[in-house]
Amino acid sequence: MSTGHAGPAAATASPALRRRGAAGRVVPAVALVVLAVSVVAATTLGPADVSAVNVRDVLTNHLGLTAIPVRVSEDAIVWSERLPRALVAACVGAGLGVSGAILQSLLRNPLADPFVLGISSGASTGAVLVGFLGLGAGALGLSGGAFVGALVAFGLVLLLDRLVGGHGDRVILAGVASTQLFSALTSLAIFAFADSDETRGVMFWLLGSLEGVRWDDVAVCAVAVVLGLAACLLRSRDLDAFAFGDDVAATLGIPVARVRALLLVVTALVTAVLVSVSGAVGFVGLVLPHAARFLVGPLHGRLLPATALLGAVFMVWVDAGSRVAFAPTPLPVGVGTALVGVPAFIALLFRGRRTR
Repeated sequence: MSTGHAGPAAATASPALRRRGAAGRVVPAVALVVLAVSVVAATTLGPADVSAVNVRDVLTNHLGLTAIPVRVSEDAIVWSERLPRALVAACVGAGLGVSGAILQSLLRNPLADPFVLGISSGASTGAVLVGFLGLGAGALGLSGGAFVGALVAFGLVLLLDRLVGGHGDRVILAGVASTQLFSALTSLAIFAFADSDETRGVMFWLLGSLEGVRWDDVAVCAVAVVLGLAACLLRSRDLDAFAFGDDVAATLGIPVARVRALLLVVTALVTAVLVSVSGAVGFVGLVLPHAARFLVGPLHGRLLPATALLGAVFMVWVDAGSRVAFAPTPLPVGVGTALVGVPAFIALLFRGRRTR
């Protein structure tokens, strides 16, 4: 994984680095426009035919800018179903992408992603326990159970990491142990308590699903992503220093242990919120940071916004494709991200090999 830093070397930067610096200013602006267009385009896709003009009219009507007559069915499809779904997809892509970029830097491991901390497995266990056993169902619901499970799994990772000495590699090993434990608990609960209908419904959620999301889900996901991104951007210079190792970061006056713990907690909370709404969506946090790093370079002040926007665009289109591929039956969005993410990751591996 490439690294870089600001300083005197900037004056003698290679043409490739200067091009990446320019791209760091251009890519986010272009990606923001592409994201807006993508959300509108994705909202038109589905079993019922809705045009971009209809989407525009419904949106401006609800924003109080116009009073254009729109059929009730079209208004409901756009405003109550497809637009919230597209926006949640954008939040999930942005949040998981940023979390992946943070973890790859903190742990200095290009294969780190949000689920390396066992958060996805913990969320799955929490959702299954609520869905099958009714534990706290009245107060929590499926998403609430998933959130609690994700936090419990992350707490276990932090405990194991603290007990064995608190090092990046050991965080990953603790995450692997947590993942295996909660995956086993999920399988046990499904095997012991679920009938065929319950199993089908829960397995669909575990594979990633944005079915039935509403505007309150948009608000929760958007707040989590915005606050998480802001917290990470405030530490972007510290993250640049982490690329050179803990010792170098410490000599620059960075409180390594405190910053690492803070950012691990931030990424865990963001991931837990998103997974509780969307289910397990893989490969976003693994692939998108590498793609953004290739476009804008390794400096986190540019990398994090670029990753968020690329992740948002990616998830909007993957969700749209998953929704129409086998219409009227939706494909789990986690399956879509894997089908797209695996070839993309293989391509990035080969590109990295050629550029060495």
